Order: sequence, then C-alpha cells, then structure tokens
Amino acid sequence: MTEKKPTKHPFYEETLETKPIFQGRIISLQVDTVRLPNGGTATREIVRHPGAVAVLALLDGKMLVVEQFRKALEKVQVEIPAGKLEPGEDPMAAAGRELEEETGYRTNKLKLLQSFSTSPGFAEEIIHLYYTDELTKSEVSLDEDEFLTCEAITLDEAWQYIREGRICDAKTLLAVYAWQLKQNTGSLPA
Repeated sequence: MTEKKPTKHPFYEETLETKPIFQGRIISLQVDTVRLPNGGTATREIVRHPGAVAVLALLDGKMLVVEQFRKALEKVQVEIPAGKLEPGEDPMAAAGRELEEETGYRTNKLKLLQSFSTSPGFAEEIIHLYYTDELTKSEVSLDEDEFLTCEAITLDEAWQYIREGRICDAKTLLAVYAWQLKQNTGSLPA
C-alpha cells in the first residue's frame, strides 16, 4: 500500500524567504517572499503575536467591561476583559487570570465560545473567547502600565455603546452578539 502525500490547496503560497523586521515586547514583524499559485512571487508583511484571551463575564445579568485608553485608536474604549497569552500558557488559565486581574472577579467555570483570527490578512493573532456567569469577588491586580476602570453594563447599554463607538473591537462585538443570542434563545453559540 502506498502512502498518499498531502496535497496543498491550489491557492497555497510557498515561503521562499523570511526577513525579520522588528522584534518587540508583544509583536514581531517579518516580510516573507512567497511563490504565488501562478508561479510569480510577492511579499507578505506578517505580524507575529502570541495570541490572546477574552472573557464574556456576566454578573447578575450584566456584562463586565473595562474602559481604557487605546493608543492605536487614540481614544478610550469599552471592552470585555482580555489579555495576551504568555509563552506556553493554557488559554483557559490565561482567561481566568485576565478576568481576575482586570475586574477583581474570579471564576472556576469557563466555557470556550470561539477562537478566531483578528486580522488574517497580515496577523497571526488568535483570540480565544470564553464565557462565564459564575463569579466570585476577588482583587484587581493591574499591570504597572495598565490603567482602566471596570463596570457591569446591561445588554441595552452595550448596544448603546456600540452605536456611540465606545465599543468597536471585534472581541467585544462578538461577545455582545453571543450575549444577545443567549438572551433570545436561552443558549450560547456552540
């Protein structure tokens, strides 16, 4: 019996060369030269990121959110608790850690809702979105360069924040839609 070799997708781009451009504390940037499906070549700018976690946490029927300044957008944003993965860190453990650090609430029960890419055209970042509604009061423990406030908002307030542009990031939008689905159907996305 002969072993079948895996076939590559017809749109696959073979990497011919990788040139590191920048290595930062959170991200790195590289430029890859690739062979295109038609035989030509092109360059691809790629941001490498360790991945992140986020938590849709409901406390007494309200969603925990944090408000903080986002330099890339030059404005204050309202977002669900989130943070980057440390090297080798289990995403579920990281979600619990970030939830407690940013909100002062801990949980022993997290459910993975979805893992998704943030910007697949240029970045490899994957965010793992978790859900919990079993919270216990704990202590906030922010990083030394982290400044934020935490509040619990209603679903109507979340939609208002979206309309106002105070919520505009993908992870929080996805969380609000999941919460709305739970309100409408009694269950979360599978």
